[in-house]
Amino acid sequence: MEERPAGIQDSDVRDALRAWEIDPVTLEYAPVGFGDYHWTVTDTRDGNWFVTVADLTHKSWYGDGTEAAFRGLRDAMDTAVALRDAERGGRPDFVVAPVRTAEGESVRGLGAGHAVSVFPLMPGTAGHFGETLTPHDRGPVLDLLAELHRTSPPPTARALPPEFATRPQLDRALGELGNPWDGFGPYAEPARHLLADHTAVLRRRLGEFDRRARELRASGAPPVVTHGEPHPGNLLRAGERRLLLDWDTVGLAVPERDLWLVADGPDDLARYEESTGRKPDPSALALYRLRWALNDIAEFLTLLRTPHGPTPDAQQSWKALAETVRSLATEV
Repeated sequence: MEERPAGIQDSDVRDALRAWEIDPVTLEYAPVGFGDYHWTVTDTRDGNWFVTVADLTHKSWYGDGTEAAFRGLRDAMDTAVALRDAERGGRPDFVVAPVRTAEGESVRGLGAGHAVSVFPLMPGTAGHFGETLTPHDRGPVLDLLAELHRTSPPPTARALPPEFATRPQLDRALGELGNPWDGFGPYAEPARHLLADHTAVLRRRLGEFDRRARELRASGAPPVVTHGEPHPGNLLRAGERRLLLDWDTVGLAVPERDLWLVADGPDDLARYEESTGRKPDPSALALYRLRWALNDIAEFLTLLRTPHGPTPDAQQSWKALAETVRSLATEV
């Protein structure tokens, strides 16, 4: 995030790092990504760390309330640690997982509504969300996903239904278009007009989502361990190695939850099928592509329907909302 989290100071992050026995020499806020907050740290032993602070009120896919969000985030981080440790038993090394505290925690509460986790700062070149994967990247990432999907699930891996937890926020917004939203901030009313202009499209796409979700459930397709967000923004290029970052949405689902973000055409899908013996389902690929867009719309609306100012993060949310809604309207 461009903006720092409200109520969290550098001194709070510094104090939290004691649980990891990290004594910072430098601690700098890193305005990268969207959703969480990050710092880079160098310690007295020349260790380099990437510190993430999560706003638990924005982790609604784990359940209602900050306690449920913390438990869900902890399970995800514990799953990532288990996958990394399994790699050390002979599998390729592609999971960038958090390090545990001295007491064995993968994530630790910070104040009333945040949680902190610590990662090794890995050398390499990070990708960017919205970037297109080149064939040089797609092949290794597909192979990486195939390896992940063949991995035995750790006990902490949660089963993730195709439905998205932010659906009520989207339904509520669509039901409240008749009243002004101007009390929230500068981008609320433009968001209301945008939705009003595309209500029929959004309701049609929601109906399509429900139909595809029912079909997936009826298919009985077995779940696998999925990353959830293997887009270029979560990809680290380290020479010829490709590593996956940001495992907070890891969980059990069908492979198409990951594949739609990576595969680009029949050749990529055939490569995955040859590696795993599992043929990707076109309807499930379409389901998760649509799910991503609808969930994004719901999350952007949640931010813009709460008090906000003309900040870079609010502006980015408004632009992304408009792009996503219009893309759904133009897709066949």
